[in-house]
Amino acid sequence: MSKKPIIVFEGIEGTGKSYHINKVAKYLKKNNKRFIHIREPGGSNNSEKIRKLILNNKSSFNKYTDLLLYLSARSENLELIKKNIGKKIILIDRFTDSTIAYQHYGMGINLKFIQNINDYLLKNININFTFLNIVNQKNMKKRLKQRKNLNRYDKFNNIFYDNVQKGFLKIYKANPKKYMKIDSNLDINHNEKIILNKINDLI
Repeated sequence: MSKKPIIVFEGIEGTGKSYHINKVAKYLKKNNKRFIHIREPGGSNNSEKIRKLILNNKSSFNKYTDLLLYLSARSENLELIKKNIGKKIILIDRFTDSTIAYQHYGMGINLKFIQNINDYLLKNININFTFLNIVNQKNMKKRLKQRKNLNRYDKFNNIFYDNVQKGFLKIYKANPKKYMKIDSNLDINHNEKIILNKINDLI
């Protein structure tokens, strides 16, 4: 594996993925490792503009518009990724698996349609490793209640989130060697140590 890998953190709301990716970024900075840290939607300037549209509570896009906006944000981010691939460690908070989990398993959009656009956009860009964070319904609800501001994607029903998480697990089971499943129902400090140990192996 490249010592400048592309590392992705995935999971539904309330799994702690953003917390952990931020901890990894601090760890890399402390150890003078060159890296970039982006999120989806968001990351580049144009992608952040699209993020505001997608997640705004006043937005009411249909599921196909949502998908195409997410893919548009990814298209903008890929310019940033291409500039840094092989030169810096690339940390991404959500990526292609989220599109499949949310838009296919959650919203029912045709999987092949999503994969075809993803393949066209990514071309030869490959994810080296993914941390998949999972959570039970009880803890997810508890953590969402603690958030000061909830966006559109924080407000779906339990069945939706259950379908999305099952989708993530199906993706994981298809290629487990490139994934590490993190049970975020466990102590967060325990999980942090596991993740940082794996990061050391990857870089």
